[in-house]
Amino acid sequence: MIEFKKAEIEAEFSDPSGKPVQRIIEVRTDPVTLKKSRITPHRSLEKERGTDRLYSPPESDLIEEKCPFCPGNRDSMVPRLKPEISRSGHLVYNRSVLFPNLFPYTEWSAVSLFDDTHHVEVGTAEPDSYGDCFINCSRYLERVIHTDPRAHYMSITQNHLPGAGGSLVHPHLQVHATRECSNLHGLIRNRAREYEAEYGNSIFSDLISAEKAAGERYIGATGSWEWIAAFAPSGFYEIWGISPDNGSLLIPQEKKVWQDLARGVIKVQQFYKSLNRNSYNLALISVEDATSFPSLRVSLTARSSYAPWVRSDFTGFEISSGEMATFTRPESVAEMARKFWQTT
Repeated sequence: MIEFKKAEIEAEFSDPSGKPVQRIIEVRTDPVTLKKSRITPHRSLEKERGTDRLYSPPESDLIEEKCPFCPGNRDSMVPRLKPEISRSGHLVYNRSVLFPNLFPYTEWSAVSLFDDTHHVEVGTAEPDSYGDCFINCSRYLERVIHTDPRAHYMSITQNHLPGAGGSLVHPHLQVHATRECSNLHGLIRNRAREYEAEYGNSIFSDLISAEKAAGERYIGATGSWEWIAAFAPSGFYEIWGISPDNGSLLIPQEKKVWQDLARGVIKVQQFYKSLNRNSYNLALISVEDATSFPSLRVSLTARSSYAPWVRSDFTGFEISSGEMATFTRPESVAEMARKFWQTT
């Protein structure tokens, strides 16, 4: 059974004039992972650097001649895939080009470019180019699992601009496969198995049903993907997309699933753009070991803008406690984001 657990704690002190002040902090428990996070609405009163307007990358980042991902440089500057993955050294799907990550995180790490465009402002990507990039990642993972069947812990991620950990502004996804189970892969797999054993259903499917019934954090749908504000966010303005009928990343032939995902991701980006946030992270994971895995879930979180003198979205509190602290209630996030689902 899906439970939305939260508790309130109070901090009391006096302002400089001696007037009593009370601050409420919410402690929430993620219904899927059972990890805790905190909502500190009073911190929104602080000036948030880098969100007064939408910043563009500095001119030095926009020089295409220096970018290894741009067409004139790729042949001489990017690595090549193993022959068992691609004899040509790259995987190409329409305008998307995929090749190994020069700085890998796993045994099988690759980079998938959207197209040849060097910089795309947040929220303005073409749905087809985004969808094709996802499909190219899925094709790569299919070939990896055929070559290395034990590398079944998989993910597709994105770090948009340096504010989110990206090193190059040229739009791309990162794709990973490994034999080593990550903390989150193991946590979600184990929780999903326990939940299904107890209740007979998929934990993510039941989560969507519960969120629709509650109505507070449900945002909308793009085809087979349902979108909600995360109840216990692990990052700022975190939004989840869930595809209840799909539990595998190895579906390159299901073009509509990827196109529907791309449309939803772009809507999330448009929401972030309205907040003058130009950086975000995306994460989509699965375990491809021939056992059941819950519905696919993509998570997007806004990050500190790529702008001069911004404040990090990560503080000593998170490091010391292992709990994320954000400023905006998920119910408010959903209310602000819904308008972007009212347009096609």
